[in-house]
Amino acid sequence: MVKVKVSLRPIVNKINLPTVLKTTILPGDSIERLFIATQIGEIFYIGNESLITFLDIRPRIIKLGVSGGGYDERGLLGLAFHPDFYYNGLFYLHYSVAGTQGPGALPQLEAAKPAQDGLPEFFKPNPCDPRTLNLKWINRETQYDHIDTVEEWILQSNGQPQKRRTLLNLRRPFFNHNGVNSLNFSPETGKLVLTTGDGGSGYDPFNLSQNDMEILGKIIEIDVDKNTFIYNPPVVTRFNELPVPIQETLTVIAKGVRNIPGISFQRFYNQYIKYVGNVGQDLVESIFSFIHYKPIPVTELVQASLMKFKPNQEGFINFGWRGWEGAFPTSIISGCSANPTLDEKTIAYYNEAVKTSVRRLQPLTSYFHKDPRTDKFGGTALTGVQAYMGNAIPDLTGSVVFTDFARDEGSQPPVRGALAFTKVRKDCKLNDFSVIETDYYFGSGSAYYVSLGTNMDQTRIYLGVYGSMNVTDFNQGSVFEIVPSN
Repeated sequence: MVKVKVSLRPIVNKINLPTVLKTTILPGDSIERLFIATQIGEIFYIGNESLITFLDIRPRIIKLGVSGGGYDERGLLGLAFHPDFYYNGLFYLHYSVAGTQGPGALPQLEAAKPAQDGLPEFFKPNPCDPRTLNLKWINRETQYDHIDTVEEWILQSNGQPQKRRTLLNLRRPFFNHNGVNSLNFSPETGKLVLTTGDGGSGYDPFNLSQNDMEILGKIIEIDVDKNTFIYNPPVVTRFNELPVPIQETLTVIAKGVRNIPGISFQRFYNQYIKYVGNVGQDLVESIFSFIHYKPIPVTELVQASLMKFKPNQEGFINFGWRGWEGAFPTSIISGCSANPTLDEKTIAYYNEAVKTSVRRLQPLTSYFHKDPRTDKFGGTALTGVQAYMGNAIPDLTGSVVFTDFARDEGSQPPVRGALAFTKVRKDCKLNDFSVIETDYYFGSGSAYYVSLGTNMDQTRIYLGVYGSMNVTDFNQGSVFEIVPSN
C-alpha cells in the first residue's frame, strides 16, 4: 500500500478530552458545523471561528477518575443527531450517570492498587482453573460499577436543549469497555445504532459478549420512531428484563464485541460497507467490515430463550470475542524466564475459540501490540474508525482511516498516537494496512489520539488529541482536521 503523509490543521485547543467529533446543520442554519463532545459532559460547536457551548451536562455525569488514578472510560460517550435534526431538533446522548457508583462486579478479584502504568489491574482467566472460565455475574442489583443511560433530547425553538425521554438504562459490571462514539444513525435503516462494549475488566469474565440475552458486547439498533410513549425504562442488564414495548424497538446486529469506537457507514454504489473496530486485549487491534447482515429482533431472542432454543443466526454478525481476539485465539501472555526478550502465549479459552471458529467474522485488517516490521507500529488501543470519501487526500479516498491511542515504541515519553488506513479489496480477502505519517510538531508533551470523526458526507476527517491519558488532567485536548501535507 502507498505511503501517505498528511498535515494536522488545528481547530481548537485547551478543551477537555474529546470523545465525539461529528458535524450537523443546526435548525435555521445554513452551514454544517463541527460538534465536539467531551468525556466530562460538555458539547461545543465551532461557530464563526469560536467555540460555542451547545449543552453542558457535567452535573449529570458520574465522578470520573476515582478508581483509575485519573484514568476512566466512563463519561459522555455518545452523541448522535437524528437524520431529520434540522426539522425536528432531536438528538441522542449516551453517558454514565452521576450518583450511580457501585463496588464493581468482582471486587474480590479486582486489584485495588494501580499497575505500573497507572491503570487498575484486571481479571485474568487461568486455563488450568475451570472456576475462572465459568464465572457468573451474580447479585447484579448490588454488585455493579455504574449505570449508563441513552437519552433523547430536543433542541427547542428558543435554542435551549431539553431532555425528552430515556431510551435505555444499563447497569454495567466494571468501569471500562462502555464504548466510545457509541451512538450513530444508520443511513440504511434510519435507526439509532448503539455500539457497546462487553462490560469491562479484562478477558470478559462473565462471557457477556457471546450470551444472546446479555445487552453488553453487542451492536444494537434502536427504532427511535417506534413506541415513543415509554419515558422511564427500568435499569437492566439483560434483554428479557426490558418491557415488551422497549424490546419491540430493538434489533441486534452483532455480538462478540470487546470494546468499540463506533460504527462507520461507507456508501458503495447502492449499498453500505459497515466498518467496526474491536479493541484488543493484549495482542491485536482489529478492524472489521461487512455489507450484508441479518439483525435479530430482541423479541425473537427473548422468545428463543424462553423456549430454550437457538434462534436462526444465519447472517448475524459475530466478531468472535471472547474466544477470539481478532485474528488470534484470545491468549494470556507471560514472560519467558529463560529469555526475558520473549513472551509465551497461552490460549485462554480454547473450547470457546473452537466453538466460534467458523461462526466468527474475519477482520479486514489487524495491527499488533508488538510488530517486528519496520514500516508498522506497535499499538495499544484502537480509538477511532472512519470511512474517508474526500478527494483532498487522493491516496486515502475510499479508504477506512483508524487511530491508535498510543504507539508502543518501547521508548520514553513523549507519547504519540498513531494514524493508519486500509481499504476493502475487490476480491474480499483480508488486507494489510499502511501508517499515515503526520508532520505536526506536538512539542515535548504527550499526544494521545483519543477520537476520530468526519463531516456528514465523509469528505473531511477530524482527529481528537489529548495531552494525558487521565481525564482528570483537564483542558489538555485539541481537535485537528486531517489535511493534505504541505
